[in-house]
Amino acid sequence: MSFEKKQKNVFIILPVYNEEKIIQETLKEIQATGYKNIITIDDGSSDDSHQKIKEFDKNIIALRHKLNRGKGAATKTGIEAAKLLGAEIIVTMDSDGQHNPQEIEALITPIRKNQCQVALGSRLKNRNQMPLFKKACNWAGNFVTWYITGLWVADSQSGFRAYSIKVADQIDTKGDRYEYESEVIREIKLKKLSFQEIPIEVRYTDYSMGKIEKQNLTNGFKTVYKLIWNIIS
Repeated sequence: MSFEKKQKNVFIILPVYNEEKIIQETLKEIQATGYKNIITIDDGSSDDSHQKIKEFDKNIIALRHKLNRGKGAATKTGIEAAKLLGAEIIVTMDSDGQHNPQEIEALITPIRKNQCQVALGSRLKNRNQMPLFKKACNWAGNFVTWYITGLWVADSQSGFRAYSIKVADQIDTKGDRYEYESEVIREIKLKKLSFQEIPIEVRYTDYSMGKIEKQNLTNGFKTVYKLIWNIIS
């Protein structure tokens, strides 16, 4: 099967929030890999992110939340859209350029080969290059996720993941913000979904590290609270 046929039913989901400075470059990198089915979900940005996307390529499916609902909510909107458009494999990525689109193929290959239903990108590959604060947050997130869900994964907060369409239909999460990633791990455990952890590169830049809306200590406490609340409620 040709690459063009293989990528036809692969959809890339990009939740977007105030990324006008970088979003076109992110889209350009993804398209350069040959993956053309891209769905962006502008999550109530206060800048021109949505307009930048529409200006870049009219073939990109550019959705928008009028209000900021959270990364999890934006991701779920994108997944639902991909399902309606006939996706067979769904890939989620961050929109700030931290993820390398060249690694999409490595992420989806085990799903294509029926080796797993979910592929979780893991920043283990570049852990030595992680800032110390990021390492600490990563470990804390993994520990809390394991304690609550009973499943240990090396990178519970990674947004670079791939799902078969059957699994995308099964996963049922309540969280709309950063707790979404941990809730997916809970669903993998509860529903006994097969998964693999795929080493990925992460590219820390002054831009990505300087964003105030990225996960930080305060957001981390909020994430833990919401994760626990969603489980017991």
